[in-house]
Amino acid sequence: MTPQNYKNHARLIPLYHFVLSAALLVLFVAGIVRSIMAIGTPELMFDLQYTGLVAANLIIYLFMRSFPLKAQDRAIRAEENFRHYLLTGKTLNPELKVPQIVALRFASDEEFVALAERAVKENMKQDDIKKAIKNWKADTYRV
Repeated sequence: MTPQNYKNHARLIPLYHFVLSAALLVLFVAGIVRSIMAIGTPELMFDLQYTGLVAANLIIYLFMRSFPLKAQDRAIRAEENFRHYLLTGKTLNPELKVPQIVALRFASDEEFVALAERAVKENMKQDDIKKAIKNWKADTYRV
């Protein structure tokens, strides 16, 4: 397996990110078009129910991704706070935002503390933190 770095750390699941999302979007747009075309016909109620069902699935699809990410973010925040405590005897600066902490998880122990301080001082964005990492620590568990 190729060592993880900034350029290859993002993980996409093609069946989920491309096929399922595109299929749901196409079905939703088709449902809206069919509903508009069915105005004034007996099929309107069926088309509206179809569109509502697809819309519900689309909402479920979005939550199905966001809820686990929130849970992972909480776990990462706790892990990185603990790592900072082990390295310095102090918890992370409360000014660090969750996206910054999530990005810091890729930093090696040698650069983690300094980069965390820099992230607060310079109000670095998640992507900027990742680009600043010299010794990348792989995280292969998050999708």
